[in-house]
Amino acid sequence: MKLAAAVAVFVGLAASGYSLPVEPKPWALIPDGAGHLHIVNIDPVNIPTGEDEIEPHFNPESDVVFRLYTRRNPLHPQLIRWDDPSSIMNSNFNPENPTRFLIHGWIEGEDATLHWVIKDHFMRVGDFNVINVDWGAGAQTINYIGARNRVAGVGMITSRVIDVIRATSGQSRDLINVIGFSLGAHAAGNTGKGQNGQLNSVIALDPAGRLFSRGQADILTDTDAIYTEAIYTNAGLLAFDEPLCHANFYPNGGRSQPGCITSVCAHNRVNELFAESVSTANHFLSMRCADHSEILSGRCTSSGPYAKMGGEPSNRGRGVSGVYHLMTNSAAPFARG
Repeated sequence: MKLAAAVAVFVGLAASGYSLPVEPKPWALIPDGAGHLHIVNIDPVNIPTGEDEIEPHFNPESDVVFRLYTRRNPLHPQLIRWDDPSSIMNSNFNPENPTRFLIHGWIEGEDATLHWVIKDHFMRVGDFNVINVDWGAGAQTINYIGARNRVAGVGMITSRVIDVIRATSGQSRDLINVIGFSLGAHAAGNTGKGQNGQLNSVIALDPAGRLFSRGQADILTDTDAIYTEAIYTNAGLLAFDEPLCHANFYPNGGRSQPGCITSVCAHNRVNELFAESVSTANHFLSMRCADHSEILSGRCTSSGPYAKMGGEPSNRGRGVSGVYHLMTNSAAPFARG
């Protein structure tokens, strides 16, 4: 109520022509996974207090839910528990098949676009163990700072599930990739940290930028897996701007996307692009640029072999590194080949 009243006063004063003093604002519009904008406090120091801002306790060990999908159960998941090896042994998990973890972003949960759209594309192309990581108990909060500070815990418990999978089934880390969107991209990186950077790949989909900076212990880095890749569709706005991974793809310049008129649309577009890359035969071929400054200037100089963005399997072992530019269509199918 206090925030709504403040917004109403601001609008009224602006309409009357009153000049407001320019001061740093701790508030920002940040979208959830469904594209709804929320006005949230992003000041990590001066966090308002009050009964209406009490944050519920979040315990990754009990609150993060892992749902397994395979071609034998593509619609009805089986629950995997880090503290119950029998949940893996008695499931459809097959250690001979690649495992793909999918981690959603802020405000999302079980029904996240990332979970359903990308999962279905994996089911189309082969036999996979797809595990949706539902941390909605920690992500579905208006307190963005609280959600942001939980990415390490989500990564930790996901890494623990991988430990149990390896102990009970003998699956190699070489068959395990972790894919995350927005805040989930940093959670994916923390999962890789928990595995000492020995997972096959970590794929970051438009990694969140708000309250993340280089050097933080829980930010996504290129050492989080043997191969790391980031795809930026709203860089510098809702997503991190600078390259964070071995390979960094900036479709359409990485800031806005054709067919989108809002940052929310551009931010979420990355899920559609990656999903299509998993199953399309018309790859997202990308030009390697000399450096990130060429991405910012929009003048990419061909500086090495072309590479495909996303895809299944990942680009691990193909010598793909640096920054890449590509153009896409404004609607599906997005890939131009």
